[in-house]
Amino acid sequence: MTSPTRPVRIGVQLQPQHMTQYGQVRDAVRRCEDIGVDVAFNWDHFFPLYGDPDGPHYECWTMLAAWAEQTSRIEIGALVTCNSYRNPELLADMARTVDNISDGRLILGIGSGWKEKDYDEYGYEFGTAGSRLDDLAAAMPRIVSRLGKLSPQPVREIPILIGGQGEKKTLRMVAEYAHIWHGFTDATTYPAKAEVLDRHCGDVGRDPGAIERSSGVPEKSVDAMLAGAESLVGLGVTLLTIGVNGPDYDLTGVEALVKWRDERA
Repeated sequence: MTSPTRPVRIGVQLQPQHMTQYGQVRDAVRRCEDIGVDVAFNWDHFFPLYGDPDGPHYECWTMLAAWAEQTSRIEIGALVTCNSYRNPELLADMARTVDNISDGRLILGIGSGWKEKDYDEYGYEFGTAGSRLDDLAAAMPRIVSRLGKLSPQPVREIPILIGGQGEKKTLRMVAEYAHIWHGFTDATTYPAKAEVLDRHCGDVGRDPGAIERSSGVPEKSVDAMLAGAESLVGLGVTLLTIGVNGPDYDLTGVEALVKWRDERA
């Protein structure tokens, strides 16, 4: 379980797909900051995940650099970066640079990757789920090491968010390296996965409460979304993220979540 003193935070994943011009997502992240959202995420893919599979889409990290310059308060990051697409040392340098541009507001979200079309179209070896997890395990110490060597240094210790719920490999990496765990779970599946993470934390000598717990919330009706958020918070999740799709980036549900957060504080 997370510390009961950890504040509830609201994240928005502005999915960088189906926009007809970049200004649509630029406007959306500005509106998120104005509303009071805590974290604005995008994702690290090269093609839309749903809708027209060949529809408009933008790249993750160049977008994060633009958000870093554009915003002043909100934290930013990828939910999540695909480890396979960049050399670990390069990714650390990119993260340090965006962190400096943002004056210390980057979250380094990372996972092992899964979208085969991205790999095939951009010339990466897809491998297997196991090999991609092994690659992530090899990359994590290299990322941490490079972050410690860069000059200038990051503005703060960049929080690492690891996404995934695999019990043997992913949750072990979370216990070893992550400040935030995004398990892609819901209120039904979260408790069992959290117990596994707690055991891994015990094995590596880490306080489970040091890891913030993160989850998506239902994107159905506002009432269902708020009920789901309340259930997750009751289980110890404190970073709650809703996905919003282009080109319109309707933030109605986001506004309701922020209002709910403020009223329960």
